[in-house]
Amino acid sequence: MPVRADGLPGTAGPEDAGAPAPPPGLVVTGHFDQPPGYAVGRPRGSASWLFTWTVSGGGRLWQGGAQTSAGAGHLVVLAPGTSHGYSTRPGDRHWRLWWAHCQARTSWAAWLRPYHAGDGMYVVTSAPAEVHGRVETAFRRMHADARWSGTGAPPDAGSPDGQIAVAHGSAARELALCALEEVVLLTTAGARPAAPRPGLDPRIRRAQELIDADPGAAHTVRSLAEGVALSPSRFAHLFSRQLGRSPMRALREARLRHAARLLEGTDLAVERVAAASGFASPFHFNRVFRERYGTPPGAYRAAVQGNGFQIASRTGENVPPKPIARHGNPFPLTD
Repeated sequence: MPVRADGLPGTAGPEDAGAPAPPPGLVVTGHFDQPPGYAVGRPRGSASWLFTWTVSGGGRLWQGGAQTSAGAGHLVVLAPGTSHGYSTRPGDRHWRLWWAHCQARTSWAAWLRPYHAGDGMYVVTSAPAEVHGRVETAFRRMHADARWSGTGAPPDAGSPDGQIAVAHGSAARELALCALEEVVLLTTAGARPAAPRPGLDPRIRRAQELIDADPGAAHTVRSLAEGVALSPSRFAHLFSRQLGRSPMRALREARLRHAARLLEGTDLAVERVAAASGFASPFHFNRVFRERYGTPPGAYRAAVQGNGFQIASRTGENVPPKPIARHGNPFPLTD
């Protein structure tokens, strides 16, 4: 359902000491091109998540004690429950952006968490330029899908023309969230490629990439060696010497990380998480997961989805989530 910008309080106009936000449960999205002086302040925050994607110009956003400057190709996400505000960036002639208010899906937690800047603000500033056009296309599709009545075909993804789209029906809501999920995945998946380790043999780097790309696959020393054109013995020796662990140890670590992400972002049964992560035996999976993360898989999921405490692995690695005191739960996500 489209409405005009002035039909949704708090999304445009001069700075307000308590500009209201869309009510929780709605999916609301729009496209603005705001001049200098545009500003919104919400001392009590919002009951929904706010996603912003800057197309051109620049914006300034703050949440709690965190703040950031957003330029073209930057995704900034503000979690609910914390005071926030945003404005056209001083010195810029305008701020053209796509934005969306909604309840975030559970699966987005793992994708956004590496970009946490504090107080429920998530900042992705290095999304590859190659995905910028597709991100904007996804926002246009979100805007169109949110206006779908549920009968016939959704409207074409044309120019938003200053309209704000509110998804009222469940089908329109889910379609719009699917488009926003594409935005989150595109921007977070490729924004922080791992820096190549100096001196690492490219064949060993490639083997590690094969493991990370599909940890649940039936990898063996032989299959990985064949994938990088080395004999199994030479491959195992070189891998262990350069990375400090055997190929099978690296594979187990990748499978455990994959399992942890599935526990965080899905409701798959623990047995299915084990199988999807390459563990043939649920009992073995339960044992090695507990050794790695200090808690059984089911308890890990309950802690992460409830966000009640921070889990630490046996190796000392901090495992999210990190609760934010004073400002409420940074991931009150919905399925």
